[in-house]
Amino acid sequence: TDGKTKGRINYTVWSEVFACPECSGEVVFLEAALDRETKRVSKEIQCPHCQAVASKEQMDLQFETFLDRPTGRTERRPKRVPVLMNYNVGKARHEKVPDDRDLRLLERIRALPLPPEVPTIEMPDCQMTRVGRMRTTNVRHVHHLFLPRAAHALAALWRRATAEPDHRMRNMLLFFVEQAIWGMSVLARYAPTHFSQVNQYLSGVYYVGSQIVDVSPWYILKGKLKRLRKPFSMSVTLEGSAAITTGDCARIPIPDDSVDYIFTDPPFGENIYYADLNFLVESWHRVLTDPTPEAIVDRAKKKGLHQYQDLMRRCFEEYFRVLKPGRWMTMVFSNSSNAVWRAIQEALGTAGFVVADVRTLDKKQGSYRQVTSTAVKQDLVISAYKPTEALTERFRLGTVGEDAVWAFVTEHLRNVPVFVGDGGQAEVVVERTPQMLHDRMVAFFVQRGVAVPISSPDFFAGLAQRFPERDGMVFLPDQVAEYDRKRTTVRELRQLSLFVNDEASAIQWVRQQLARKPQAFQDLQPQFMRELQAWAKHERTIELKEILEQNFLCYDGTGPVPSQIHSYLSSNFKHLRGRPKDDPELRAKAKDRWYVPDPNKQADLEKLRERALLREFEEYKAFKGRRLKVYRTEAVRAGFKAAYDAKDYQTIVAVARKLPEKVLQEDEKLPMYYDVAMMRLGES
Repeated sequence: TDGKTKGRINYTVWSEVFACPECSGEVVFLEAALDRETKRVSKEIQCPHCQAVASKEQMDLQFETFLDRPTGRTERRPKRVPVLMNYNVGKARHEKVPDDRDLRLLERIRALPLPPEVPTIEMPDCQMTRVGRMRTTNVRHVHHLFLPRAAHALAALWRRATAEPDHRMRNMLLFFVEQAIWGMSVLARYAPTHFSQVNQYLSGVYYVGSQIVDVSPWYILKGKLKRLRKPFSMSVTLEGSAAITTGDCARIPIPDDSVDYIFTDPPFGENIYYADLNFLVESWHRVLTDPTPEAIVDRAKKKGLHQYQDLMRRCFEEYFRVLKPGRWMTMVFSNSSNAVWRAIQEALGTAGFVVADVRTLDKKQGSYRQVTSTAVKQDLVISAYKPTEALTERFRLGTVGEDAVWAFVTEHLRNVPVFVGDGGQAEVVVERTPQMLHDRMVAFFVQRGVAVPISSPDFFAGLAQRFPERDGMVFLPDQVAEYDRKRTTVRELRQLSLFVNDEASAIQWVRQQLARKPQAFQDLQPQFMRELQAWAKHERTIELKEILEQNFLCYDGTGPVPSQIHSYLSSNFKHLRGRPKDDPELRAKAKDRWYVPDPNKQADLEKLRERALLREFEEYKAFKGRRLKVYRTEAVRAGFKAAYDAKDYQTIVAVARKLPEKVLQEDEKLPMYYDVAMMRLGES
């Protein structure tokens, strides 16, 4: 290490060089920004020449020109200098600033020709190389990702591994060496506050930092050898008990109806570019993944949301094929895009799956995009099932009447959680709410190309007649006792948190308020106005009065007080307890209060509302302009459903093309009708 003391280098830290915006003097980033005591890197840097203070973003990165011998071209790369060396003498660890002897040795290594084992192929044209630090640092070929010493060290390891004559041992050695490829590249950033500098690269992205840690092979691989040896030495394999394979999920070499359970964590949108990230390690093997069938959104490869949805649908169809009827698939989803989430749900439904439960999963450790962007911080866990043979057979035989509706509802309720509670609180199970059951039922029929054999009002009325209800949720008769028993173990029911941004969410919010407390318009209006902070720009504003008149009932003071209002008043006002429903004082207190109607009257309201929505949809059909800028989404949904039932697919497509593309992608119901209509028109 110093020419006299024998030691072993653990790593060398390299820093980029910048130019001061005031005096143009060179500033070694880490020397100026790193506090040696606290190990913190300051955001403000003081120029050692003129004492001016500036951020890294205000300075110009310095470059040096060199002859890139593998390509024969003159290239530019960031100017980097070694600023720190970490080494061991015995068990003691030390640090030093590189001296003249160290610098001369590094120059000798730089002058050596690049070993043939180091890949020199060009980096793929992908989103990660078009933007950010990969573009800034001018990384064009794989060998640009390695400093000279790391390139020679990795090449020597690779050479020895490939020279092993035994096939299984050779593969094991290559697997061992490839664990160091990322960690020995310039993607590994120096993290001064960390004890270990092993694998300090950002996962899920190509990112070249301003301070690079150039680790030695023994430093990065010593611990890995112990960890690799442990699982392989302990594993016991029974022949025929398990099978592991890699391949395309759209073509799974497994017979139909043969799998009991599927867990999948597929690519979601453009969160992570897996094939492009594989490129670095695969380039050493000289075997590259074909990214063409990869199910992602990738602007660089001209893969949009529709292509992504189609690729995902093919995979889900294979999952559906190999899964046994009545069995489950669990999928982890992580994406901040509503459009991607809608595309996933549409692909799942089109493949045949029925979603039964969606929960959040906090993995504690966030990914690069979760930590550095507005991406969601928690993942979703989606549980979906393959319908039983008994239900599927109804559709195959063509005997799809109203009884198929209730057969689906019964099977779905059997698969949905009965009770969800924690910490003294129970949650409303969304899948058990009447509106969600209706939406699932309609989707189940539409995605199978079958007309829905029941109207919305008749569905809600039939639901109330056939199934018991508790806390706004629907149950099978044999599930009620379990729910009632568990409900007594919690203090309260946590209501759904609603974000009011359109008519549908506004109706749900009003329903939630009136179910809890029937109240007059003047009492509800101020609360409603507070909720309207983020109304969708394309959504026609719906007044509270219109929402109430089309979806709820108002007691005018004549006749007995409705049960919904009577229950609230007798529970919350002591002097009204025990009063009959026709008591004058009770009637006076109840007058002008709006309330949630019982299912029979709700069906009548639904029919009136549906007629009003369809009248408005006719206006959209007649619209001659290119795009509808403001419209009523509920009217479009009602119109699409009516057109689907009438097999008028051309109307669905024509009106859909008048809607903003983003709205069509992100809506929870419209894409389903649009995709089926496009498919039917294509077939005809």
